[in-house]
Amino acid sequence: MAGQLRATHELHNRRLSRNVGLGIVLVLFVGLVYGLTIAKVGTDPNDELGAPWAQAQEKAAK
Repeated sequence: MAGQLRATHELHNRRLSRNVGLGIVLVLFVGLVYGLTIAKVGTDPNDELGAPWAQAQEKAAK
């Protein structure tokens, strides 16, 4: 028959804390990359901020 589980070792608690912290950092990083991607894709190249870049691209394409 199955015996009772032993108490969790202190090392497991430290690793869990580290893994949760790393998971939070990774989620924030993915969110940052996603947000920057959406901002870049959603930027109109013909607006006032993107006009010089868009004009340079049009000249290069011709």
